[in-house]
Amino acid sequence: MARYVLFYKPFQVMSQFSPSEGKATLKDFIDVPEIYPIGRLDWDSEGLMLLSDDGPLQHRLSDPRWGHPRTYWAQVEQIPPDQAIAQLQQGVTIQDYRTRPAQVRLLPEEPTLPPRNPPIRFRKSVPTAWLELTLTEGHNRQVRRMTAAVGHPTLRLVRVAIGSLTLAGLEPGQWRFLTATELASLRAIAQSSQPASAVRGEPTARSPRSRPAKRRGRSRRSPASS
Repeated sequence: MARYVLFYKPFQVMSQFSPSEGKATLKDFIDVPEIYPIGRLDWDSEGLMLLSDDGPLQHRLSDPRWGHPRTYWAQVEQIPPDQAIAQLQQGVTIQDYRTRPAQVRLLPEEPTLPPRNPPIRFRKSVPTAWLELTLTEGHNRQVRRMTAAVGHPTLRLVRVAIGSLTLAGLEPGQWRFLTATELASLRAIAQSSQPASAVRGEPTARSPRSRPAKRRGRSRRSPASS
């Protein structure tokens, strides 16, 4: 029977079981054999991870061509104005990629989270704010690059939800198996996820632009088969 695990990844832990030059890894916290991360979190990010030995589900949720909601709390420098929030909602260009539209809002107050060790560097002259972002994609360091693109670098990043799965009941470093209800919700997420090309704002694979076929009299040349 397949196993499904939720894990609260602490700060400065690698999202892998294999050794990593003295850095903490999943093996230091999870003793369930032969399960693998479904998606990753950066070493300097915190929050919810999903692990399983369910190959088809893992492939579906890890494949960047298919989107499913992931919610993050990001502590950023300064107070983002409405214009910056709107840019993040509509999509921003990071490197050569334009992000999909996202749900983004400014949290009215600092969320309740376990303290980070070590804490972020405090600068009295630089205020901070917290954003809640729900994305349907997961490119490398995407949230950090998105907030930097609108002038508000991320100082702390916590993934708080994957679909309806949340951190509730977990402390950093703790894990648990999914309940039957949570598993049903997870499978529903996988079944309802959409291919990237079907979502507005998501680029498709690049290919040479074809030229219109030249007309010869009334007939048209058929495009060459690939």
